[in-house]
Amino acid sequence: MSQPRHSVSVAAVIPDEHGRVLVIQRRDNGAWQIPGGILELDESIEDGVCREVQEETGVTVEPVRLTGVYKNMKMGVVALVFRAQLVTGTPHPTEESAAVDWWTTDRVTAEMNETFAARILDALRDDPTPAIRHHDGVRLLEGDKFAG
Repeated sequence: MSQPRHSVSVAAVIPDEHGRVLVIQRRDNGAWQIPGGILELDESIEDGVCREVQEETGVTVEPVRLTGVYKNMKMGVVALVFRAQLVTGTPHPTEESAAVDWWTTDRVTAEMNETFAARILDALRDDPTPAIRHHDGVRLLEGDKFAG
């Protein structure tokens, strides 16, 4: 009998000069999220972040720092979220994203579920210590309530 395994995903919070962040609307479920996805077995964490952003937005980024580690307790997915800076390109929809947009933190808080909003707000904090949070896919768990 094989042991259960975690899946690891990587994602990027990419702010612009106006303090907005790049978000994508997923083609599969219509949800608005930051660009990211499952880390491939044979790639480095940073390469995975860059590949996922490229696949979902068409732009090249450079990861700046790890801003949070998030575990979906129901799905067994551990997400590593990085603050990243845009290097080249103009964001546009791709095979994986139905739309791309720049959202303010107010819109993020109002329109995204708590687990994804927390990833963005954590990444925009000045605190260099990465957040460590647990969630059920919709809400933060065990006192991890985000205090914006």
